[in-house]
Amino acid sequence: MKILKWLLGIIGVLAIIGLIAFMVMNESLPKGEQGPEAEALANKVLKAINKDAWDNTGVIQWSFPRGHDFVWDKNRHLTEVKWGNNRALINLKTVTGKAYTDGKEVTGAAGEKLVKEAWEYWCNDSFWLNAPAKVFDGGTERRVVNLKDGGKGLLITYKGGGATPGDSYLWMLDDNGLPNSYKMWVSIIPLGGVSATWTDWTTLPTGAKIATNHDLSIGGMKIPITNIKAAATLEEFGLSEDPFKAILN
Repeated sequence: MKILKWLLGIIGVLAIIGLIAFMVMNESLPKGEQGPEAEALANKVLKAINKDAWDNTGVIQWSFPRGHDFVWDKNRHLTEVKWGNNRALINLKTVTGKAYTDGKEVTGAAGEKLVKEAWEYWCNDSFWLNAPAKVFDGGTERRVVNLKDGGKGLLITYKGGGATPGDSYLWMLDDNGLPNSYKMWVSIIPLGGVSATWTDWTTLPTGAKIATNHDLSIGGMKIPITNIKAAATLEEFGLSEDPFKAILN
């Protein structure tokens, strides 16, 4: 009985410590102002990352932590997702497609479940690939926030779209508008204001700029973006055959 009381006491102390840490570290979503200044700041971000070149990037591949590999045909709104022994081909407009396990097609409800899982991976991992390009996506709200250091931050709230609508991101920018970090208020993280760096920017062959490293402020987590390859067209990308032919009409 004494051991049980001791264990319960330890658990209680740890719970209190966790609650205090949460209260100290948790940040409320900042308030900002919509209007011309916010729109101008968002456009400055797009210029810094060369959004026009991103729009002309027809195909891009990349790898994301947890063993997620992608080929995204931006021109046709199609993506191939590989993870574990699974592969899915998805029409991003309809969120439909085909799924395979160990090279064999999975049909019915099991196949639909794999397609949905792959689509959710794509929503998250393509956001980390180039979130700054999405500041004017449909359903977004833009606000300028006065930062403690006297600078200006760009707060983007996604009212719709993707797998987790309602998420907000406060971008910290350099003098040219290039992001160097953001703070997150997202449904999958209970702690508000967790930050992630946007560093090691690289320029794709198409001219678009991509950040290839992200360090999170909690847990020492790192999110590298690797195996990047991009081109304006499938032909320039160098594939011997169309990887999406199985889902094309």
